[in-house]
Amino acid sequence: MKQNGKQTMNGNAKTHGASEKAVTSSNSATSQPNVQPKAQSSSQAQEYVLVVGGAGFIGSSLSHRLMQQGERVLVFDSLARPGVEKNLRWLQDQHADRLLVQIGDIRDRAVLEDALCNASAVYHLAAQVAVTTSITDPIDDFEVNARGTVNLLEALRLQGRKIPLLFTSTNKVYGDLLDVPLSEDETWYYPTDKRTHQQGISEARTLAFHSPYGCSKGAADQYVLDYAHTYEMPATVFRMSCIYGPHQFGTEDQGWVAHFLIRALQGKPITLYGDGKQVRDILFVDDLINAMQLAHTHIDQTAGQAFNIGGGPANTISLLQLLKLIEEMQGEPVACNFDEWRRGDQRYYVSDTHKFEQVTGWRAQVGIEVGLERLYAWLQAAHSQGMPQPIPTSAAATQSSRVKANPASKEYLPSERKAPAHETVRKTVKEGHFYGN
Repeated sequence: MKQNGKQTMNGNAKTHGASEKAVTSSNSATSQPNVQPKAQSSSQAQEYVLVVGGAGFIGSSLSHRLMQQGERVLVFDSLARPGVEKNLRWLQDQHADRLLVQIGDIRDRAVLEDALCNASAVYHLAAQVAVTTSITDPIDDFEVNARGTVNLLEALRLQGRKIPLLFTSTNKVYGDLLDVPLSEDETWYYPTDKRTHQQGISEARTLAFHSPYGCSKGAADQYVLDYAHTYEMPATVFRMSCIYGPHQFGTEDQGWVAHFLIRALQGKPITLYGDGKQVRDILFVDDLINAMQLAHTHIDQTAGQAFNIGGGPANTISLLQLLKLIEEMQGEPVACNFDEWRRGDQRYYVSDTHKFEQVTGWRAQVGIEVGLERLYAWLQAAHSQGMPQPIPTSAAATQSSRVKANPASKEYLPSERKAPAHETVRKTVKEGHFYGN
């Protein structure tokens, strides 16, 4: 049934006994009081929204919004990305009474099934996110992005109830777009076709997976749509452009807007791959979250469809133009270097968001200058407190493989290497179990 535009379902409760504990707060990295929860019947069990990848930049921002609105949220995350444990502690500090946490890996379907037991809605944001990493380790990229998504779809299907799902795909499913005729000036590329220039790339564009990352995310994209059609699953796909905002620990391989700002704050040079004229539409995270919630509110209209989501033509910027804005914010030049083009890099991508706008009435509200100022202010504060160090590109292949599944034991074993400082949260939790109130 639906209440106030939100689909709700009843599910069978599961209890997790003594394995439940309070999540580590920001003031305690080594101790956790045990909580002995009382067993609940199905009628007593409280529903929650499941955010897979909920400790990441977008996931933590979405979880924060949901809990502000009174929802209980279960954050499911492997804590593989440097810095995300800070997001988790921030959520705990803000919403201790509404937050549940499950440390787990999307490659373990049994753990996913556990996480879904009382979920009223699911947002799937977990992924291996770097093209460069996918080229170095395509098997791991496939296991996380494609196999992990199918694991979640199967776990959802076997729940026996319709739980709305939003999956975040990528504009990389459209390939390098080299067939789009472009003109250029001193700072950016732009389409010669008037309609494309005014509206961007639409969902009518033929899919053309390039790079292992494009293939794995594209496969997941298509599986979600097929499960929606074959099994009548209420599932929606967002093919997202560049998202930016607070709580984003951007690196050279992913999250380039935040990465540029971080490098500038650190007084370090920025490397531009290609000529710097590449154009993207960028979307502030608050606007994305608005779109995500509208997708669930309008699930009857959005299910089984893919939508391009980004800032659109009104929020386009090139790499060189972003450097200029950063220099204006800092009041001094930003050092930069140039390197060869990277494989599959799109010279131009701007989202045509008309399809989603027509279905839901959504519009991007935060302009580029306002959004950059908000992110810059947050990064300044985070920088003063000690920004997590990015992993070098050469080590990126091990990043998403930090926790490996042992099929025999169904437990997760750390890779045989010294754990970096950002893994300290792992020492206080056991993967595959719930923590929270």
